[in-house]
Amino acid sequence: MSHPDREFNRLAAPEKEPKYPPPFSLRLTFAERAKLEELAAGMPLGAFIRERLLGEHVEKRRTRGKFPVKDHEALGRVLGQLGASRLSANLNQLARAVNTGILPVTPETDESLKEACAAIEDMRCALMEALGKGPEGGP
Repeated sequence: MSHPDREFNRLAAPEKEPKYPPPFSLRLTFAERAKLEELAAGMPLGAFIRERLLGEHVEKRRTRGKFPVKDHEALGRVLGQLGASRLSANLNQLARAVNTGILPVTPETDESLKEACAAIEDMRCALMEALGKGPEGGP
């Protein structure tokens, strides 16, 4: 006989449809796996096997991929800019001044804020380039 509280909980909570079906496991020898990895040529093994088995019927999945950085030199430039700047400290000081109401609104302040925004935009563009993304974050 089941406990009444457990029975209530089982009935009260609707079953959720799983987001994905459970994974399928396949045992391979070391040689078989090495051959598959060679044939996959850097593609994830699961995706490669699905594509080979299902061909044109395989559903495409959106993944980040193994190597999200497309341009290491551009990424190095962005990281160098970030390291050389005092961006986070300056933004923190600006936020504190805004919150306390002591930020002076002068032409110099306005110009400094515009320069900071331009520098951030330059770094964003360089970072997106390094990651192989377009200006709006797309491929």
